[in-house]
Order: sequence, then C-alpha cells, then structure tokens
Amino acid sequence: MSISFMVGPHRVRFAGKTDIGLVRAHNEDSLLIPREMALAVVSDGMGGHAAGDVASRITVETIDQHYRDTARSGPNTWPFKLPSLEIEKQRMSVAIQLANSNIFETAQADGSKKGMGCTVDAIYFNQGRFFIGHVGDSRVYRIREGRIQMLTEDHSLLNDYLRMKELSGDEGVHFPQKNVVVRALGLADQVHVDVIADGFKVGDVFMLCSDGLSGMLDDRVLLDIVTARDSLDTTCNELIKAANDAGGNDNITAILCRIEKP
Repeated sequence: MSISFMVGPHRVRFAGKTDIGLVRAHNEDSLLIPREMALAVVSDGMGGHAAGDVASRITVETIDQHYRDTARSGPNTWPFKLPSLEIEKQRMSVAIQLANSNIFETAQADGSKKGMGCTVDAIYFNQGRFFIGHVGDSRVYRIREGRIQMLTEDHSLLNDYLRMKELSGDEGVHFPQKNVVVRALGLADQVHVDVIADGFKVGDVFMLCSDGLSGMLDDRVLLDIVTARDSLDTTCNELIKAANDAGGNDNITAILCRIEKP
C-alpha cells in the first residue's frame, strides 16, 4: 500500500516491494518504506558473504534511526554553521557511515558474520531537493518526461573496466566478474559515500532497486513498465514479475517515489 508525505508544496508518494526471485535460497535484500518522513532505502546483502541479510537489515534500521534522531534534535554540524544543502548532504553521509560502522563492529564481534556486507541506496526529500546516498551496485533512476536516467554510478569491477575503456559494451555483457562489487558497507571500518543532491519537480518518478532488478531488465523495459500505469503498487508488482520472467537470478527489490501535486 503506497504512502505519501507533504514536502513543502509537493506530495511525495512511495511504494515498494521485495521478492526472493527464482534461484536464491533466501532473501538478503532489505528495504525501508517511510513511516515518519520522506526517506526510503534499498540495501542488497552481498551474495556469497556471510549474513548478507543481517548487514542489509542493520543498514536500513541504522539510517532510519539516524534520520528520526536528527529530525528531533537537528543534524549535528558543530562547530560549523552550514547552509541547509550542506547539512542535508552531511546528514545522509553520516547515516550511511554509521550503518557501515555498525555492520563492521557486529561482524568483528561475531565470527559467524565475518565478511558480511551490503550495498545501499537511500533517498530523502526536503526543501524542494532530493538527497541520494549511494554505495555499491544497487541503483537509483529518475524517470522524467518520458526519459529514464541512472543517477548513481555502479561501484563494480565491470564499471571500473568500462570507465578505463578496457572493455567494449559487448564484452561487458559477457564479463565473468560483472557482479563483483568494489565498494560496499561492512568490509572496512570506513567507507566513502557518494552523495547526490538536486531539485525535483512534479511528475518525477525515482526508482531505487537492487541489481536483481536492474541486472535482469534493460533501461527501456524499466521505462516502459514505470510509465505504463498510475498505481505505484501495481508498478512495483509488474517490475518484480518482469525480473522473474527474465530469469529471477537474484533477490529483487524496487522502491518507487513519485512527486505529485498536493
């Protein structure tokens, strides 16, 4: 069931769904559909690592708690007086760094969870802007005026090779290590967080997803599904179904956020 929040003069509506897929034995993805504010999170427990589902759950719970705590007390920016844009960028970065620390410390204290990790994409809407925090190869897309744009950059070995022009597009499709992530939460005591901030406008749809969705469906298919219907709940169901129809090789998670008139 979708939920919406007023953000200034705009309404932001959210819906999301996660699915085990057709191959995995259990679901290591976690998601946060907002309860108190316009914040959403997708986290993908890293396949092949111990307790990936624990790492992803720690991530969404930590980010949620940090945003609720700072909503009550205000973000801690002492000793600097920062403009609101910088405060919100810092707030996002700190939330994800706290999640990283919590995962790393949990793994250090429990040998059965050693090596656990996850990706994360979080989005927060405030004062006419969106703020994205990103680590790993989960993605955030924006659909605007019939076009789809990936706003994040994959922290993956494949993307590193493509950026260095060591592979062509066709070679990338068959790259044997395409699922290797080069940056993730929980693998070290510190992590660098990509933070993206920009304005939004009525009609924009933001999609957060794990690679179980983006790895199965190309951008044109994603765009066609998202723009084909009005209900965000139905659209999430259709995205999951399409990924499973394409093979369902991984856990699948999608959150949609739409900017609406009040």
